[in-house]
Amino acid sequence: MARKKILMFVGDYMEDYEAMVPFQMLLMAGHQVDAVCPGKKPGDTVKTAIHDFEGDQTYSEKVGHNFAVNADFDQVDPDAYDALLIPGGRAPEYLRLNPRVIKHTQAFAAAGKPIAAICHGAQILAAARVIEGYEISAYPAVGPEVELAGAKYIGPNENFTNAHTDRNFVTAPAWPAHPAWIRQFLELLGTRIEP
Repeated sequence: MARKKILMFVGDYMEDYEAMVPFQMLLMAGHQVDAVCPGKKPGDTVKTAIHDFEGDQTYSEKVGHNFAVNADFDQVDPDAYDALLIPGGRAPEYLRLNPRVIKHTQAFAAAGKPIAAICHGAQILAAARVIEGYEISAYPAVGPEVELAGAKYIGPNENFTNAHTDRNFVTAPAWPAHPAWIRQFLELLGTRIEP
């Protein structure tokens, strides 16, 4: 298996599990993951939030871990990466306002490179206008944005455990979908993990 270089957008109040778990799993599988955040340098941290489903109309939010940025956003060259990873939470709401985040997302999409987005990560895909004609999953509150961007919204199953691949995009509604989402992303990367 060839080691892949993956760019990961992070920001304050991204969903803890949706950042920590794929970051660690991709490292475990032998890939390099560069976590970058506008305005942050390697060694800086961003705050995460833990979102949970507790029977309310929306998810609850609790303080998560600090997540270390390990690469420099200002030095990002999309051509140097094999894939893009976008966690959810509240961070995408703000990251999508950064013109370079949008430009980089568009570069990955134009090159047909694998892009994995979960939960509110689809807000960046919609803002970048790269999902027209695709089937995209996301947290239900992001469904209208997905549709306004010209994509078909794929909603969650009863337990939010489904992920969806359409060509080079792997998307999922929330962290309970990690097994399916990460497995499908690894398949797009050409990574094989065998028992």
